[in-house]
Amino acid sequence: MARMSDRAGLLEAEEELPPADWGRREPASPGARAAWTFGLLAAVLVVGRIWVAPHVGAAALDAWTTIFVAVCVQALPFLVFGVALSAAITAFVPASLWRRVLPRRPGAAVPAAGAMGAVLPGCECASVPVAGGLMARGVAPAAALTFLLAAPAINPVVMVATAVAFPGRPEMVAGRFAASLLVAVLAGWAWLLAGRGEWLRIPSRPAAHGTAGRLEAFRQAMRHDILHAGGFLVVGAAGAATINVVVPADWVAGAAGNALTSVLLLAGLAVLMSICSEADAFVAASLTQFSTTAKLTFLVVGPMVDLKLIALQAGFFGRRFAVRFVPLTFCLAVGVSVLVGGLLP
Repeated sequence: MARMSDRAGLLEAEEELPPADWGRREPASPGARAAWTFGLLAAVLVVGRIWVAPHVGAAALDAWTTIFVAVCVQALPFLVFGVALSAAITAFVPASLWRRVLPRRPGAAVPAAGAMGAVLPGCECASVPVAGGLMARGVAPAAALTFLLAAPAINPVVMVATAVAFPGRPEMVAGRFAASLLVAVLAGWAWLLAGRGEWLRIPSRPAAHGTAGRLEAFRQAMRHDILHAGGFLVVGAAGAATINVVVPADWVAGAAGNALTSVLLLAGLAVLMSICSEADAFVAASLTQFSTTAKLTFLVVGPMVDLKLIALQAGFFGRRFAVRFVPLTFCLAVGVSVLVGGLLP
């Protein structure tokens, strides 16, 4: 009987113990995360000093610095413009306005959002925070993503720049407009059909009431987005500068003779070079050894898929979104550019 009572006591004691949770871990404190980040950065600097620095010449370092600063300086004004516009949309534009402007059906709202991109000047850096602001105000994600792709590719500033870069060739302007708008609409419809809510992190925006509340919401949104997007812009610019310095120019010239290779090469260079859409037409026009289709591919892919834009999309909407939306956009941009380019004289 004594043994029976002992066993019963042990069972009762075991039942009182909390269940073990082997998958749960205490979150690291901010100080620990900062220490780990500092240690990782110090290790990278040490490794770079020992292994990389001896192989980097002064000319390559100067070129890297020039490209990095140029990308940041070129993109920063448009990024600030986009952040300010997104904050203004969040704070001052009522959500009911978008329900009146855009069709209620998401399938019809996608091409309408693409058409809106044709009237708003802005760079791809500006389109990301604006699209996030639209989603926060209740716009369907597919329509906001269509605007994200269309605005930097077909706005009036880009079209004028393309006409100046290709004088006497209005077909390049028309081809760029048609191909870019078609890609944006197809990408929006594809996301509407196959996209899932858990893949996309919609930026949150607090509700604002009264003049003081709206001004404070505008200030808070500006501060958050400029710090958030600015960091990813620096990361993208560093990646673009590295690729521009590492890829030999002879490889580019040698691949221009093959039709398929030239298209894929300029599509890849558009992603890696990360040139703002207001300036990429002049770069494309200087690539005289490439075909019209390859140049059109460069103009269509660049404003929709480049390193700094990928970084911004991952920062605003999450990595799960970026790893799905970026390949979709790239494949559509290359395919549509080849089809439209084949129709150009």
